[in-house]
Amino acid sequence: MTKKTKLFIFIFSIVVVVLSTGLNSSCSKSGPEEKAAEKKLQADRAEQTPTVPGSPVGRGRKIRQLNQEPPGQGLRWRRGWRNAGIITLSEEEKKVVEIKTEVTSLRPMRTCLRAMGKVLTPQTKKAIVSYAFPARVAEIHVAIGDWVKRGQKLITLQSEEVGAARAEFFKARADFELARRNLDREKSLFERGVGARKNLLAAENEFKVAEASLEAAEKKLHVLGFTEEQLEEIEKMHQVNPIISLCAPIDGKIIQSNAILGAMVDQNTEILTIMDPTILWVDGEIYERDIAKIKIGQEVGVEVPAYPGEVFRGRISFISDILKEESRTITVRTEVENKGQKLKPGMFADMTIYLNHQEKILAVPETAVLDDQNEKIVFVPVEGGFRARVVQVGMKEGGFVEIVAGLEAGEEVVTVGSYQLKSRMHEEILRRAGVH
Repeated sequence: MTKKTKLFIFIFSIVVVVLSTGLNSSCSKSGPEEKAAEKKLQADRAEQTPTVPGSPVGRGRKIRQLNQEPPGQGLRWRRGWRNAGIITLSEEEKKVVEIKTEVTSLRPMRTCLRAMGKVLTPQTKKAIVSYAFPARVAEIHVAIGDWVKRGQKLITLQSEEVGAARAEFFKARADFELARRNLDREKSLFERGVGARKNLLAAENEFKVAEASLEAAEKKLHVLGFTEEQLEEIEKMHQVNPIISLCAPIDGKIIQSNAILGAMVDQNTEILTIMDPTILWVDGEIYERDIAKIKIGQEVGVEVPAYPGEVFRGRISFISDILKEESRTITVRTEVENKGQKLKPGMFADMTIYLNHQEKILAVPETAVLDDQNEKIVFVPVEGGFRARVVQVGMKEGGFVEIVAGLEAGEEVVTVGSYQLKSRMHEEILRRAGVH
């Protein structure tokens, strides 16, 4: 190794040592300086982030603090209602937003049970007019929509069976009259001693046969559809024709007609359908757990989507004895007076079954109670504005809702303008959270 080479290696070693010493000293000094700078940066960010007084730094912790339940409250306050503070309206907002309040009070309400139901036609209020023998439509006296009375003439038919039965009836009537006169004559002769006893017995036998034949002929006419009044008319007219008129079996309204002039009908033809829509049934399904609450005669309110807010009154008339295993329910029937014929068979209905007599409980108008995140809230006037309050509700009746907890009688609640106050409240919550 030459002297130049040895000198180069010595100088290079000195440079390496000096550089390594400088790097170590700079690293040892930069650690504390970087930590101090990082702390300062976090402090600056904390000052720039709006927080709720007393809350930890950071938005996630801040939102959790807003959702915390305030101490001393029996009901839970969520979504920062208490932190929203008093909801105030500017003068311009007061001119636009209508606010009405009402003092809470005790009102008569009843415990009730709700169920889904369906409107049905009572079996006793519906009749199908048909004819058991082949016939032809001769006259039609009513149309769909007509109201008819029991016994009113509906349709006239021509039937070969009717013609034969009428002829048989007239012959049986004539034979009966002849046998009766012959019996009277033989009785008179026998009583005067000029008649034979065997002739009297023969006359009595002929009379009984004629009487039975006449009775059979009358019954056949009844089977064909003739009434006693019509039979009397037939006897007076003495006309052998194949005509019979079908009459209404019940009072009601013609709701269906298959009658066509000249058309043939038989036992399978439903010529007319009559229904009395003044009284209808509403069948509802009650769960097994509620069976013990239901009694015959309980008052029921029925509502249908077609007429919102209108209640049709009735009473429970039937409770089924059979539990439906697939749904674990029983059928409960209500008879409802159908005023104005607004209810139609086949409609779905909401049933409210009142379980007891009226009792006075704390209630407010339904418009005062709002939904918010699975909670019910109302707004109460306070000094300087309004404050949201969570409540627990119970049953509803007549546009009012029961307040189970959260309010006391005599307190004021907002009944008109609640939705605007709710919107204003959420704006305030977002503003305080630094979101809006």
